[in-house]
Amino acid sequence: MVLWVLTILMVIVFSFSYLVRTETFSSRAFKEGWEIKFLAEAGIERAIMELFYRKQTPPNLGEEELESWRIDGTEQVGTLGGGYYRVRLVDESGKIDLNLAPEVILRNLINSLNLPGEDKDLLVNTLVDSILDWRDPDDFHRLQGAESDYYQSLPHPYKAKNGNFDTVEELILVKGVTPEILYGNDQKPGLVDFLTVQAKTNKINLNAASKSVLMGLPGMTPEIAEAVVAYRQDKEIQSLQEISGLLGEAQAQLAPYVTVAAGNTFTIESRGYKENSQAGYGIQAKITLEGNNRYRYLSYKNPVIIKTEKGTSE
Repeated sequence: MVLWVLTILMVIVFSFSYLVRTETFSSRAFKEGWEIKFLAEAGIERAIMELFYRKQTPPNLGEEELESWRIDGTEQVGTLGGGYYRVRLVDESGKIDLNLAPEVILRNLINSLNLPGEDKDLLVNTLVDSILDWRDPDDFHRLQGAESDYYQSLPHPYKAKNGNFDTVEELILVKGVTPEILYGNDQKPGLVDFLTVQAKTNKINLNAASKSVLMGLPGMTPEIAEAVVAYRQDKEIQSLQEISGLLGEAQAQLAPYVTVAAGNTFTIESRGYKENSQAGYGIQAKITLEGNNRYRYLSYKNPVIIKTEKGTSE
């Protein structure tokens, strides 16, 4: 009887010990989860503050401590308490506006992507024609495009929009667009990384555009794109004449499609981390700056997987 009682007591003690250990780890994980979430939110707030600072401070001051954050996706790091945040700030004017982009820019951008499949030319023509058919107001489809008659024949039928895209994600409804083409993967980006519906202009901001977006411009070469990106590492471009030496003969061809003026809508990607931790918490927000030091959220995704510069996701 004594042995049985001792055995039962030992089982009870071990069970209680296991439960306490589980609760302790669970509480710690819960606490750290909220901490990195708050760190990511701090990164969002810091980025908004930096945007207002840009509006009030002339660019290219030449003093590092007074320089404002860049708007081309350059990663910024800030520390807070027992952790830190990594923030990227992207001006939407540095992306291609899906509703206003000329056909040549859409074609060049899609051509520059490593699309799956054997017949790449046919896929590019299908994507470009279908995007243009989706946003135009008529029911006449281009050679490789699609209108309502095609979409109505699908297992789950719907009609062509025949109007502007409301979001970039709406592309998933367009003929030829797959999740891999739209979102990319760990090895390559997707269309969603280079397109926007908030720029409200058919021109690309040279101070904010990525190399892939620059490659979508007529007359652009990899050498010129790399030179533009390298030039703006030191200071923002104030005019096309300033970089005429970099653009060379391509300047006349590029001029109708580019600008150096910043927009009012920005994407902020922030990741919060605890010290010595690889796991982070991601938040993505889109905001537009309004007058009188006011701003408005257009979207707020929380949590979200954010692609890093190395091509992996967190």
